[in-house]
Amino acid sequence: MKKVRPGRLLIYAALVMLAAVYLVPVYMTVITSLKAPEAIQLASAWLPPDRPHWQSYATAWDQFAPKLKNSLLLAVTATLLSAALGSLNGYVLSKWTFRGAGVIFPLMVFGMFIPYQSILIPLFQFLRNINLYGGLPGLILVHVVYGLPITTLLFRNFYAEIPDELVSSASIDGGDFFRIYRWIMLPLSGPAFVVVAIWQFTQIWNEFLFAVTLTRPDAQPVTVALANLAGGQAVYWNLPTAGSILAALPTVLVYILLGRFFMRGLLAGALKG
Repeated sequence: MKKVRPGRLLIYAALVMLAAVYLVPVYMTVITSLKAPEAIQLASAWLPPDRPHWQSYATAWDQFAPKLKNSLLLAVTATLLSAALGSLNGYVLSKWTFRGAGVIFPLMVFGMFIPYQSILIPLFQFLRNINLYGGLPGLILVHVVYGLPITTLLFRNFYAEIPDELVSSASIDGGDFFRIYRWIMLPLSGPAFVVVAIWQFTQIWNEFLFAVTLTRPDAQPVTVALANLAGGQAVYWNLPTAGSILAALPTVLVYILLGRFFMRGLLAGALKG
């Protein structure tokens, strides 16, 4: 019988503890969502329900369904635009030399550290001045611009690992800026697009502050509906927990479909060069 070293046992124990830290809140959320309101008591909070109460999911879905189209349109459109613009920016900043490039990139990276709260009022005034306040186009514009620093950084780091000689050879053969990007860079950047897509979709889908302050009720996404489930004078915790699970399903589905490409993209960026 193979002997397990004490150091490895400690690693396993630490992994089990870390897994419990993440799984316990998930377990509590699931069992609370399946309880009837009168069955939710602090003394029996850890116990699963005797019989699942699915009505909370039906009620939460009634609140979510009108907002689901807004969330899908917002997250998909803003993610695609962020990825496309971030790819172009990353390509330019990694493979082309021009005056001011050394200043533009640090300024864009600095944008990642600007908190939402500090730009909320200027954004509100800007969208109102250009007649985009209250609707989805204005919110899409905000997410695309706010996400551009991180998408540019991810693509720039990915393109920087591609040999410059490849671009130089294509340029000598007559390839211009867009031809090199279209026929050389884009086919190689699939892993980077997957990483950016998962990151941006998750961030935009779960965002709340911009959604609740920069849109009218008819254009608000599911995160606002989720907050409304927890509102009111009495909080029935089975409703917000059921809503949390419903709201998380799209991001889980995206990760399940693209997760293996996501890990491959991260490893590609780590191993190249």
